[in-house]
Amino acid sequence: MSKPISLPKTLPSALWRGTLCRCPRCGDGKLFRKWLKPVDRCSVCDLDITGQRADDLPAYIGIFVSGHLLAPVIITLVVSYSLSPMALLAIIIPLALVMLIALLQPSKGAVIALQWWNGMHGFKRERANGENL
Repeated sequence: MSKPISLPKTLPSALWRGTLCRCPRCGDGKLFRKWLKPVDRCSVCDLDITGQRADDLPAYIGIFVSGHLLAPVIITLVVSYSLSPMALLAIIIPLALVMLIALLQPSKGAVIALQWWNGMHGFKRERANGENL
């Protein structure tokens, strides 16, 4: 007999599952088969993920978060150290690229979880308290 599905109780818990690249519905199955390519179905709860439409939102989220995390670093480098513009670019550009690339998959997972939570793009809206639409 299969284990019962443990639906998330709140939107933040569903988003956290997606951010961890896990199925937003059960929290156990892998969400991605390749770096940014979602699986067609969850291997644990059989959730159909083919309808997701994350599009460009994960990139926008990654840029927004990276920019806000890098702002204090850039200010500190400019104010506290007398680095040449080329030295600043040599530090900031690789750091920004690494941060953005690291944030893309978790951001896409969270966007897919948001779509699942709200019943968008073919997902069925499901709730732990039985309020399913």
